[in-house]
Amino acid sequence: MTRYYEEHDHHLVALDCIIFGFDEGELKLLLLKRRFEPALGEWSLMGGFLGKTESLDEAAYRILHQLTGLSNIYMEQLHSFGDVDRDPGARTISVAYYSLIKIDDNDRKLAEEHGAEWVSIHEIPLLIFDHSKMFERALIALRRKIAHEPIGFELLPVKFTLPQLQSLYESICQEQLDKRNFRKQILDTGLLVKLNEKDKDSSKKGAFYYKFDQKKYQKLAGQGFLFQLKVKREQLIKEITNN
Repeated sequence: MTRYYEEHDHHLVALDCIIFGFDEGELKLLLLKRRFEPALGEWSLMGGFLGKTESLDEAAYRILHQLTGLSNIYMEQLHSFGDVDRDPGARTISVAYYSLIKIDDNDRKLAEEHGAEWVSIHEIPLLIFDHSKMFERALIALRRKIAHEPIGFELLPVKFTLPQLQSLYESICQEQLDKRNFRKQILDTGLLVKLNEKDKDSSKKGAFYYKFDQKKYQKLAGQGFLFQLKVKREQLIKEITNN
């Protein structure tokens, strides 16, 4: 068998996953304590190496499934990180992905077996290597994305209230949104289905539950419909300028 490119250096390719969830009114990140050297016992994103017969996406989905037990997760390739000394173990190029999952759907027992924990984005500990840069870049990408695509619903239960939905957007955007204006924008899209059921835990009056109509969105998107949510964007503009 002819072997090509033998005169060139060979490097490891890693996949690192920035996994976002939403719980108790807060955006959270799934982290784990590393169980091998280098950086044994330190906080890390979930990652692994590319297999010989895998594509990048296949490897990322495999890693996510191993940790969460979930398939068909919203996932998007973020960026490649290739600083020469980024990993003290070996010359390693990492391709980062960010994903959005419903915390209640993931296999908590499986996550615990990996030593994984959900941590508020406001309480992120020091992460190994360049994982903090990966997280920061993913958060900026998420903030950009939710303003013009309804990906935020990937973080919510199947049925949710409008206050829960607003809390999600405020947590991601890190700004307080006007209640009346937010609800008008969301309801005017026509993508929410109001249910004949209320959440009585939040108030005596209760708030109606809604569902996101994914099929309707896909049909409208195919016809040129654009989902847009106007937010103040000061923080987002600052982040884009600095990156």
